[in-house]
Amino acid sequence: MKKIYKVEVDCANCAAKMEDAIKKTSGVKNAVMNFMTQKLTVEFDDNTDISAVMQEVYKNCKKIEDDCVIYM
Repeated sequence: MKKIYKVEVDCANCAAKMEDAIKKTSGVKNAVMNFMTQKLTVEFDDNTDISAVMQEVYKNCKKIEDDCVIYM
């Protein structure tokens, strides 16, 4: 399943780092963070608890840029 989220990220470099961290999160098949449109596209593994995975994604992103926001 693929979902698109609105995000607020202040730095293009941080967005790239977040994308890498999201891709490494368990339950995520692929992720694309678009800094220009402020959108995050996440493709999840089959039979994944999307809510739990996104909580982990959010924690990982906060480690990179503590004032980022992902609207879930």
